[in-house]
Amino acid sequence: MKDYLSVLASDSLEGRETGERGQKMAAAYIAEKFNSFGLEAPVKTDDGMSYFQSYPLKKMTYRTAYLKKGEEVKTNFEDFIYNSREETIGEEYVDILFAGIQTIDNLKKMNLSGKFVAVVTQEMGNWRKVLAEVKDLDAAGIILIVEDESRFSFIMTRYSRYLQGSRMALESTTAGNKIIIGDPELASWMFDMPYDKLKETGKNKSARLILNADMLVEDITAENVLGFLKGSEKPEEVLVVTSHYDHIGISDNGEINNGADDDGSGTSTVLEIAQAFSEAAAKGIRPRRSILFMTVSGEEKGLLGSEYYTENPVFPMENTVTNLNVDMVGRVDEGHEKNPNYVYVIGADKLSKELHDISEKANNTYTKLELDYTYNAETDPNRYYYRSDHYNFAKKNVPIIFYFNGTHADYHRPTDTIEKINFELMQKRAELVFFTAWELANREDRVRLD
Repeated sequence: MKDYLSVLASDSLEGRETGERGQKMAAAYIAEKFNSFGLEAPVKTDDGMSYFQSYPLKKMTYRTAYLKKGEEVKTNFEDFIYNSREETIGEEYVDILFAGIQTIDNLKKMNLSGKFVAVVTQEMGNWRKVLAEVKDLDAAGIILIVEDESRFSFIMTRYSRYLQGSRMALESTTAGNKIIIGDPELASWMFDMPYDKLKETGKNKSARLILNADMLVEDITAENVLGFLKGSEKPEEVLVVTSHYDHIGISDNGEINNGADDDGSGTSTVLEIAQAFSEAAAKGIRPRRSILFMTVSGEEKGLLGSEYYTENPVFPMENTVTNLNVDMVGRVDEGHEKNPNYVYVIGADKLSKELHDISEKANNTYTKLELDYTYNAETDPNRYYYRSDHYNFAKKNVPIIFYFNGTHADYHRPTDTIEKINFELMQKRAELVFFTAWELANREDRVRLD
């Protein structure tokens, strides 16, 4: 695994940003390893069978975005955050309705077609959930007012850093509505009213402003890398073992984000498990079910590679028995420094209690790690269940397990480097994934959905 990671997390791969040269170099390296293991290339192309599932992306970079009222202008990343893939055609008039404090469910009952709605939502703590749900509203645009000053400052800092780079989307993805994230000062400016008074008496107050959101849109391609091991008795049933091999590329200051833990560690683990199963098959111990080893790209851009696969599967989703997803397994987080013999297990019981029991038994029998379920709780504010590639399989009703070491100070920084990886612990976690996969691939019945 150290040999694999020494390549994947090297400077020569330039941080493996989706669509860039380093990502494609990493894809070629992984495909070469799959080939050397004797795995089949399962993707049909015009040129024959391939290890690469290529998919088209739209790469979008903001040129400008602003709100205008008379001669006054509020600017993206300074006064608000424009969080959308949709651009305007030059300056467009937008009609805004102030809805006040509303839940998402109440908003869904309102007639918002063709309008922008400004809302003070009471569900701000679960930020990712709010953003996901407002995209489903039948409105031309949403303006989310964040009252908490420290929360708004955090969102401005985090989203400005994320959005000021390029964004990507699958060609098939609809743009959705326009989302603006602002604070009480922005709301007061939009509606010409002190915020306290607006909140108290301004429900259904309207305003007309100009919005301009201009983007550079480019067509690019990225690749998932697939290696297939055909089963001996139930070849039509497929276990999928995944990781993402992309990362966030080169920082503006020229520093390379090597992504050793995120997710070079998971990709090295998938390669090691693929090699183990391949060597077993070569010695006559072939799994009863088929196994698809798949490293995906586009995770850092919004789970794009796994979304593309689950919408365009090489093997039918109804025949996909389980997905085991490995995303960051090479480090120890702050909460486990005194007892590093652990791994976070997320999602095992969401769709199948039987899968959870299989995972527990594999650990109790072979690896005896502490299986930490902290991030599996529905109330966990981090929402990790929704934040890695397994979630696209779960949306298709495929039982999943997500293996994770938690975050650390080097997360998404140039300091996430190979010398900080704990390879003995990484091996133990890889063994847990392997023994769980072995049971899932060889047991008589596929895992039952609850």
